[in-house]
Amino acid sequence: MRAYNFCAGPAALPTAVLEKAQTELLDWQGKGLSIMEMSHRSKDYVAVAEKAEADLRKLMNIPQNYKVLFLQGGASLQFSAIPLNLLGKNPKADYIHTGIWSEKALKEAQRYGEINVIEAGTTLNGKLAIKDQREWNLSPDVAYVHYADNETIGGLQFAGIPEVDAPLVSDLSSSILSAPIDVSKFGLIYAGAQKNIGPAGLTIVIVRDDLLDQARSDIPSILQYSAQAKNDSMVNTPATYSWYLSGLVFEWLLEQGGVDAIHKINLEKANLLYGYIDASDFYNNPIAEANRSIMNVPFTLADEALEKLFLKEAEEQHLLNLAGHRSVGGMRASIYNAVPLEGVQALVNFMDDFAKRNA
Repeated sequence: MRAYNFCAGPAALPTAVLEKAQTELLDWQGKGLSIMEMSHRSKDYVAVAEKAEADLRKLMNIPQNYKVLFLQGGASLQFSAIPLNLLGKNPKADYIHTGIWSEKALKEAQRYGEINVIEAGTTLNGKLAIKDQREWNLSPDVAYVHYADNETIGGLQFAGIPEVDAPLVSDLSSSILSAPIDVSKFGLIYAGAQKNIGPAGLTIVIVRDDLLDQARSDIPSILQYSAQAKNDSMVNTPATYSWYLSGLVFEWLLEQGGVDAIHKINLEKANLLYGYIDASDFYNNPIAEANRSIMNVPFTLADEALEKLFLKEAEEQHLLNLAGHRSVGGMRASIYNAVPLEGVQALVNFMDDFAKRNA
């Protein structure tokens, strides 16, 4: 039996996707070889890549004046690629700081430009929250404004898209495809695949056409968005198998009814888990309600000494990867698109039983 996997990334993949990949592993569509062994420039593989892009554009309603790039290096490489691509004509940018991932991004950007750091994290009734935008000190003359929509480690998410005058850049690694968004409000979106898109090895960048000529002169060619756009994300050999598997995930999402349909299920999952935690004296979530992530749910136990026992018993019940990030401790359930409602119900049932036995 397959366990319920609550890992923050590499994360759960839909069982139907894995089963299809399994049937095609040795012989892709009667070609006599695996797609892993296929030239990325072959007619067959190019068709797979083009369909993956078309399906993603449909899922996210991406306007035609945006390029969709399938790159490598994770979101972490984009922490450098973004300032290198966007600070060539104006060296200034605003970075909104709300947690560990936004901090990593701004520290890399500080190597390449004048970065105004906006401390947007706060506390509200003892819970972590994001300050109202009216309290931010946005700059009037920046090349872009960057924020991490959903802090995967802390479980802190923006309640909406910030309204800014400069091009808006967002790390959507752990929230992409979980809920509808208006892509036209962004200058650039980027996301590591290994959470809600597919397996590790691929990074999606969605960039508006008018931003392709803003690069610094010293940018490595492999990182230049304009070069990748001209070469269909194939300046070098791409992560072909991750690209293929991501395409299968896009097909699966479309079969589920698209992002609107999966968002309804995600809300049901999140409401079930948060509702149980809020009603319990044994568990606690540290995030203010308005800024709770619907993908990453951190929680603590009333007695920290019970954490190892909780994880041991959870694993025995086939509930995997519930330990919080090493930097913050506690527990964390990542309930991405591929985690079914039944998995969250099984988690809540276990948590309730564990609390009754150990309160």
